[in-house]
Amino acid sequence: MPRTDIDWSKLGFGFSDVNCHIRYVWKDGAWGEAEFVKDPYITMHIGASCLHYGQECFEGMKAFRQESGRIVIFRPEENAMRMFRTATRCVMPPVPVEMFVEACRKVVAANEEYVPPYGTGGSLYLRPLLIGTGPQIGVAPAHEYTFMVMVMPVGAYYKGGLKPVRAVILDDWDRAAPNGMGDVKVGGNYAASLFAHEKAKHDGWPVELYLDAKTHSFVEEFSTSNFLGIKADGTYVTPDSTSVLPSVTNKSLRQCASDLGWKVECRPIPYGEIREFSEVAACGTAVVVTPVWEITRGGDVIKISDENAVGPHLQKLYDTVQGIQYGTLEDKHGWCREVIV
Repeated sequence: MPRTDIDWSKLGFGFSDVNCHIRYVWKDGAWGEAEFVKDPYITMHIGASCLHYGQECFEGMKAFRQESGRIVIFRPEENAMRMFRTATRCVMPPVPVEMFVEACRKVVAANEEYVPPYGTGGSLYLRPLLIGTGPQIGVAPAHEYTFMVMVMPVGAYYKGGLKPVRAVILDDWDRAAPNGMGDVKVGGNYAASLFAHEKAKHDGWPVELYLDAKTHSFVEEFSTSNFLGIKADGTYVTPDSTSVLPSVTNKSLRQCASDLGWKVECRPIPYGEIREFSEVAACGTAVVVTPVWEITRGGDVIKISDENAVGPHLQKLYDTVQGIQYGTLEDKHGWCREVIV
């Protein structure tokens, strides 16, 4: 049962101590056994490849306590496959999909009392992390790696319902290069966006939108989330680009839109087409969808919708995904994986 000494209504989105995280070490060509670790700190060699050459990748996902009392993890296989692709790209030993999913189930079960109660809007956030921990001073892959999954309870991102935000396009900054690493989930992509993100926040913009780095003519993604636009007729449009991270949330939303009978298009989106959308959102694990009511690029201000209104299509998509996650709607695609405590 959930802990009684936590005020679940006041949870934010940040780190908090729990019972343990789970850890595996790869060396001599094989993954070792799982180890539950209470200490939230890790000790590694000063020459670890993650510190010098960025050999690291991570994932983000959630576990939910459903209306029935079941605890489920949402689409862990998708995150496992994405980390597998990222590890291969970074020349790290991939974590087998079955091992990844089992690690997530084990660590959630070990921290069951930290899964927020149904009805609070909270969830247990999982952060799988793969890093090169072996020393490597020359530019080359390490000989030892560590895979961990840490968890923490988090509250509803938007308490009281979805809240539309404004976005800005900063043409002086790019998040990922063509044929670069934008399509895999590595920390370097986020480091590349931090300066522009902090500048945007300082100037009053909650989120920045990136165009393609080569021509600055096509929409790519927001700083931490995929872009989606919806036409007045319900057509769901999202960018097709090798520089954009394949979002599990976006993939889920596209399937939900298709299930609802809406047309779904994954294709290049010219900057000027933004004006043709009646609803725009950033989508990702933390919030599912963040409605965007206005986008500014220099002197060009595109007003998409009313600043206080959430479009009906975005609200329907949000309610559908949340309904599946919390067990109030049928999980017809088998996305939720139960955790046996």
